[in-house]
Amino acid sequence: MKKGDILSGEVVRIDFPNKGIIKVYDENISDYREVTVKNAIPGQTVKFQINKKKHGQLEGRLLEIIEKSSLETAVACEHYKECGGCLYQGISYENQLSIKEEQIKKILENSYKEEFDFEGIIASPVTNGYRNKMEFSFGDEYMDGPLALGLHKRNSFYDIVDITGCKICHEDFSAIIKANLEYFKSIKENYFHKMRHVGFLRHLLIRKAASTGEILVNLVTSSQSELRKEEYVKILTNLNLEGKIVGILHTINDSKADAVKCDEMEILYGKDYFFEEILGLRFKISPFSFFQTNSKGAEILYSKAREYAGNYGDGKVVFDLYSGTGTIAQIMAKVAKKVVGIEIVEEAVDAAKENADINGIDNCEFIAGDVLKELDNVTQKPDFIILDPPRDGVNPKALKKIIDFNVKNIVYISCKPTSLARDLVELRAAGYKIVKGCGVDMFPYTANTESVILLSKSETM
Repeated sequence: MKKGDILSGEVVRIDFPNKGIIKVYDENISDYREVTVKNAIPGQTVKFQINKKKHGQLEGRLLEIIEKSSLETAVACEHYKECGGCLYQGISYENQLSIKEEQIKKILENSYKEEFDFEGIIASPVTNGYRNKMEFSFGDEYMDGPLALGLHKRNSFYDIVDITGCKICHEDFSAIIKANLEYFKSIKENYFHKMRHVGFLRHLLIRKAASTGEILVNLVTSSQSELRKEEYVKILTNLNLEGKIVGILHTINDSKADAVKCDEMEILYGKDYFFEEILGLRFKISPFSFFQTNSKGAEILYSKAREYAGNYGDGKVVFDLYSGTGTIAQIMAKVAKKVVGIEIVEEAVDAAKENADINGIDNCEFIAGDVLKELDNVTQKPDFIILDPPRDGVNPKALKKIIDFNVKNIVYISCKPTSLARDLVELRAAGYKIVKGCGVDMFPYTANTESVILLSKSETM
């Protein structure tokens, strides 16, 4: 078995997040070997090409699905075959949950290697139209094709799939996309070419609050043309939507990188923020501020974190590390003596402070800076810690400082169970044990999920 070989086989399992595992007989060793083929799901028979062989590990590139899986009983999104966003579109939601639950449990057990109370996975309250934020790209579906607006095709840096029926965003998003595409096609406006760095249209960002229905539309372009502002605003504000557009923005981005950056922003209509409500708290959200993409799911996630926190933080000093816009901090503030939130994104910290004022909360302190550095500067010591790090987990040096605080209990919220598993090795070595844990599915149809665990340290350690 060598690079370039084209083989076929049945997918026996899927490892987090999207690693289909196929067992193939290798005549050289007279035994079966495992090959990882991304984006193949259990039960499928697939054709693939070996494209990587390193340290005895084999990886293949998916070429064709020869036979569907028995799990594929649901009606898939019309864009499923081309779009790379949702791996589990053809699978019932119950089976999606079963796959994710098994993945999380296996990852934690392999890392922790002791029994603990695993409570399974909690379903998202909504499975269709749950995303409150989407970022779409202008481009073409094929080289020199007509203007397209949507998401990148699977495994493609250039080609764009026109998205008009995406299941994970609300129908209002599709209506706004369609209006933008038809308008810019009608005036023959061009998109920004990533290689030649010429053109005008770059991205379209849409955010919608689940509780208030308020919508923010942000058109991102280069400065290489002029937007017909009044005409553009009229087209969008005349749309028949379930929600209400409260702000239309125009962001100028002349960076060569294919990322949404803001060199300059103008409010074309309304305001540059909207309000969302989570667990009785009100949050002001700006165009680029972080907020959980599934608002209803976030209520489940944060409620579980609060449940795990129990009374450990009641009347005490709580550290909310990697605090984002301060959602968890404000939830804990109701019972804590004081909450100290640390977050590296300055805009998120500004939003956290403003939202605390909006909610009448005065016992939260939000610090802008790297957790690794700021932990040396805080004057108070925590009685209880909540961790909600980015996908890569906690910086190892920062984790050591967190352990040195020697708090009895920690709640760890993770959006990537493999990163959580890595950090658990260090926490376990320091005397922390998992009391209980669970998954919370914030991203139906996709391979991603959240996890929450409660860690406790013996008084004698």
